[in-house]
Amino acid sequence: MGAKILNILLIVGITFFTSCATKHVLPRKHHKPLAEMIEESPVFNTYFTGFALYDPAAGKMLYQQNADKYFTPASNTKIFTFYTAQQVLGDSLPLLHYITQGDSLIFWGAGNPLVLHPDFNSTHLAVEFLQNQDRKLFFSTSNFKEDHFGTGWAWDDYSYRYQAEKGPFPLYGNLVRLKTDSLDYLVRASPDYFQAYLRYTDKEESPTYRREQTGQVIHLNRTKTSQDSSFEVSIPFDDNPDLTVALLQDALQKPVRRWLSGMLPDSTWQTLRQPVNDTIYRRLLHPSDNFIAEQLLLMCSDKLFGDLNTSQMIEHARDSLLNDLPDPLEWWDGSGLSRYNMFTPRTITALLNKIYAELPRERIFDLFPAGGVSGTIQNWYGAEKPYVFAKTGTLRNKHCLSGFLLTQSGRVLIFSFMHNNYTRSSSEIKKEMQRVLELVRSF
Repeated sequence: MGAKILNILLIVGITFFTSCATKHVLPRKHHKPLAEMIEESPVFNTYFTGFALYDPAAGKMLYQQNADKYFTPASNTKIFTFYTAQQVLGDSLPLLHYITQGDSLIFWGAGNPLVLHPDFNSTHLAVEFLQNQDRKLFFSTSNFKEDHFGTGWAWDDYSYRYQAEKGPFPLYGNLVRLKTDSLDYLVRASPDYFQAYLRYTDKEESPTYRREQTGQVIHLNRTKTSQDSSFEVSIPFDDNPDLTVALLQDALQKPVRRWLSGMLPDSTWQTLRQPVNDTIYRRLLHPSDNFIAEQLLLMCSDKLFGDLNTSQMIEHARDSLLNDLPDPLEWWDGSGLSRYNMFTPRTITALLNKIYAELPRERIFDLFPAGGVSGTIQNWYGAEKPYVFAKTGTLRNKHCLSGFLLTQSGRVLIFSFMHNNYTRSSSEIKKEMQRVLELVRSF
């Protein structure tokens, strides 16, 4: 009986969102100016725009334009990752799994992105745990059922910070940080292990830096770096088990070997954990950290299935956690780097409505970037009192903004603004969006 009722409720919810695809239920005094501003915009009319505006208190879709059409969401994908992680991970994050066999301790990663991460200095529990072991240490990667790059990622972005590789036991955020020493103007690598991989050239036409596609070698233009005392860059390293072992040996100052004998019996695993707090979610949503996003999905996979695989985690989330959304999800990664991701504006507003129903409003407004104040909208949608709390999503020729809007009358509205296939400056689009959101704020 319970299952039948649940199915009826799901059908009713989906029917509501889908039936509203062409209906506008705003009062005429609001609907007409909003419709004119969006549908007759000289900016929006030059490309593909979608907009959905939902009132969670009334349970009504107030206005829609192309809300049932699919768009590439870019980092709006992280809203789906955030919801999934909230549902699955609970109040602690796994750091590593381990088992003892005689005089050996075999350990393997749980996908946690914070180990030795320089921006999370309090998260070195895994290193302290391994340092305090008097057994021989063996590192296994047999639970990593994943590629280091996501499906639909751009291959030639491998050397940019925003496309750090996924890994089973990432260290230092899977980035090497290069910075010119202000005293001798030489470039220093952190961690220091990568100093030996720096190669210099004096050719003027060479770029300031370039990492080789495979391996760890980084080429630097000596002239450009020595003349720039502020030179600082983070570059993804080529993640692989041998590098993990080498970096761990440097950090632990003790031997670490690779375990090559396959998976270990799950009945005797033990897990080292750390408490979860909103720092990691704020990092996901404010600066839109792609690496954190990908590793969150891998940690969810680890918890539910015992191995690390993005696609199986997405399939589970799509079928079990998000099966009440109005449109099927074309969801391929955790970060939104994949060009294969496609969602509709009404689906994103439905997901945001689930978040609004399940989390306190104050926490949501803290986790999502605030217009004019924080994150990727620090320079946009500002007011004396913040009124936009939303996640951006940007790829070349694509920009999206989805989240919550606090009106002057105190109402909270949910919106999703999606723009694809434009060739103009994104700043023009943001200015036009700001005009629309300022109007909605007056409702």
